[in-house]
Amino acid sequence: MKTHTLETAGADLVYDVRGPLPAGDGRPPLLMVGQPMDASGFAALAARFPERTVVTYDPRGLGRSVRKDGRVDHTTQTQAEDVHAVIEALGAGPVEVFASSGGAVTALALVERCPSDVTTLVAHEPPLITLTPDGPAAVRARAAVRDAYEKRGWGAGMAAFVAMTSWQGEFTDAYFAQPEADPAAFGMPTGDDGSRDDPLLSDRSWAVSGYRPDTDAITAAPTRVVIAVGEESADLLTARTSAAMAELLGQKAAVFPSHHGGFCDGEFGYPGKPDEFAHRLREVLDGASEAVGPRPPRRVSTT
Repeated sequence: MKTHTLETAGADLVYDVRGPLPAGDGRPPLLMVGQPMDASGFAALAARFPERTVVTYDPRGLGRSVRKDGRVDHTTQTQAEDVHAVIEALGAGPVEVFASSGGAVTALALVERCPSDVTTLVAHEPPLITLTPDGPAAVRARAAVRDAYEKRGWGAGMAAFVAMTSWQGEFTDAYFAQPEADPAAFGMPTGDDGSRDDPLLSDRSWAVSGYRPDTDAITAAPTRVVIAVGEESADLLTARTSAAMAELLGQKAAVFPSHHGGFCDGEFGYPGKPDEFAHRLREVLDGASEAVGPRPPRRVSTT
């Protein structure tokens, strides 16, 4: 693995390349994109593609990528521009992309703006909360996570986040009537270290989860886009956002093994099934029709 730093006006972007450039197998590089996850979150999945040239990177302001623009917020448009800059720096033509969570939102925006950058995008559980039928309630639930974090610190904020993301179905009155989530019940710290800069629990990344993709631009692009969802996500929020995005693109979400972080080993506390996940990703990238499911007629559009 070789690590590179790309200096841009707003940030020094650090990315890792596993394998040769151009790729020795004739396939384009496989770029893995996350947010707020940095490159370290893809270590297990990248290791399971030894035959491919795999590229991972740290979004600006996260991991090793240091910001120089003086800002602390995370916006989808800026992140998409950064990924475009990394792809250009590779000098290996269009890439295939596996993107997860906020990174999937970034990758969808990249396809909108730079469609020639990506041949195939697998967008795994993009948290586009305003696309769900209960979008206003989901926005309210997101604000409650921020409020818990602001009032009581990281443990309380993370407990509220877990409660939100583990709720089955739409956010009803029953959800909001619950008592505040207890961090001790989740094995999280009850103390407050005073920090309020977490990109997941603060409002710094609200522009990502509130993004509205331009589905007309995405469907007009030459990029093959597949929306993916974890089989264990069932009726959780990110499964519902994935289903909504897939429907907007006139497709059915491809089901992947495990959960929202199903490509990870146990290094983050909740192990997925990286072997099975990598096998499934190969199927989808290779374009097996049975791996993706039927594409129903496109019914709706939004910008």
